[in-house]
Amino acid sequence: MSKERLYIFDTTLRDGAQTQGVHFSLDEKIKIAHALDNLGVDYIEGGWPGANPTDTQFFQKKLKLKNSSFTAFGMTKKSGRSAENDPGLSAILNSNTNSVCLVGKSWDFHVDVALGISNEENLENISETTMHFVKNKKEFMFDAEHFFDGYKANPKYALKCIKAAYDNGARWIVLCDTNGGTLPHEVSKIVKEVSEHIPGNNLGIHAHNDTGNAVANSIAAVLSGARQVQGTINGLGERCGNANLMSLIPTFYLKKEFNDSFEINIKEKNIKNITQCSRLLDEILNRKPNKHLPYVGAAAFSHKGGLHVSAVQKDPKTYEHINPEDVGNNRNIVVSDQSGRSNIISRLKTIGINIEESDPKIKKLLEDVKDREFIGYSYDGADASFELLARRAMGEIPRYISIKEYDVSVTKNAKDEIVSKAKANLEVDGEKIVCEGEGNGPVHALDNAIRNNVNKLEKYAEYLKDLKLVDYKVRILNTGTEAVTRVSIESTDSNGKNWFTIGVSANIIDASFKALIDSLDYKLFKDKAPASL
Repeated sequence: MSKERLYIFDTTLRDGAQTQGVHFSLDEKIKIAHALDNLGVDYIEGGWPGANPTDTQFFQKKLKLKNSSFTAFGMTKKSGRSAENDPGLSAILNSNTNSVCLVGKSWDFHVDVALGISNEENLENISETTMHFVKNKKEFMFDAEHFFDGYKANPKYALKCIKAAYDNGARWIVLCDTNGGTLPHEVSKIVKEVSEHIPGNNLGIHAHNDTGNAVANSIAAVLSGARQVQGTINGLGERCGNANLMSLIPTFYLKKEFNDSFEINIKEKNIKNITQCSRLLDEILNRKPNKHLPYVGAAAFSHKGGLHVSAVQKDPKTYEHINPEDVGNNRNIVVSDQSGRSNIISRLKTIGINIEESDPKIKKLLEDVKDREFIGYSYDGADASFELLARRAMGEIPRYISIKEYDVSVTKNAKDEIVSKAKANLEVDGEKIVCEGEGNGPVHALDNAIRNNVNKLEKYAEYLKDLKLVDYKVRILNTGTEAVTRVSIESTDSNGKNWFTIGVSANIIDASFKALIDSLDYKLFKDKAPASL
């Protein structure tokens, strides 16, 4: 039995960027686009060329994608001008993408109130815009904005709008639940009715989550005939967000009802990257990941005591609908001492430490982890710090650089410039070394103080000269007089290795320094640097 093709369209960089408080830099957009390409989505909507400098620059980058079609977004031409003379359409056409996705009105209420034009003018704008891009050999997609609300209010006109695009050569007609108020049973009914006029192989769904049904609505649309699904990483998007592709993709790939009927571009080796893709977005946004997201959340395969733990240890299928490894996630048994011990042993095995369960070092490490997590440490996103903690408990981490004391100052000069200075007193092989540096912040200054004086460290100079601080994030764990700060640092070197370290303290500088020292120690350990005498 041949399978039908199902297409995945990601709009994180466009619709997701419309989330309150979210702004992607050019570098961040590039990083996300490559992650999506590695995952294997069919279309990556990069943004709106000409709408803002970042999006315009992004499209000028001409990304080399292996699996995905880079897609430009825009809107249908404005009334009173031809498609050839519309500057917005020209910017999209000049974006050098093979595919374009343009939004247009399909609800007569919006045509009247939002656009202030006649229904016929709107149909002409859709038709002429479609013909313009088809003539220029672009894969054209029409996002029928507010389609479901429009169809419920005036089905004849809503159908005329999408037919105006389809009859003039549009590859995809995407039915948008823009206000997010449509329910699954309504989506099923309307998509089935629309498919009598436009083939399902040309229909897509774009669902918003204002009733919490974006994923359900997307599934309902597919079961009713739609063959393109639009959404975002982690459900990012305006108001309550878009359909979460991190839930939809595994469902389409792993669930028998869909896997038997549909083929998607995402392969087995790629789908294991989906958890990493989800967490990358949260790292970029510097926000706490939602542990309870289906498939990819840190708690998606966590089990808490009693009958659950006992059953899962016998056979995970008792309380897991899929294997967590299938989506790059991990099982986590978190309650009892024995359960915690098992979890620790499992994590140790992943970093190459094989140890007997009865070894007393396991108990000590377990206690250390619990104590540290109680005061604010979280090792989910700081694997380097966890490995150091574990190997120190095993007695495998030698002493490298001893930090005797440090001093950091922040001043504001007459030019209204803020200057941070740092001085650190280090010791290697009994020799005291004074390192000083400046930076645009106290952590940057500390980092520079050590790295800019790396030659003074002699035996470690070759190991540390290519160390770079890539990212630095601060999270206040609680407020008031007892506030605790968690600092996460991402580091890299010339080998392209990236690692994450963490520090926690009531003082932000102290927390930063702990994370920074862990980064140094991890680099020296991984490169097999000699111990300090």
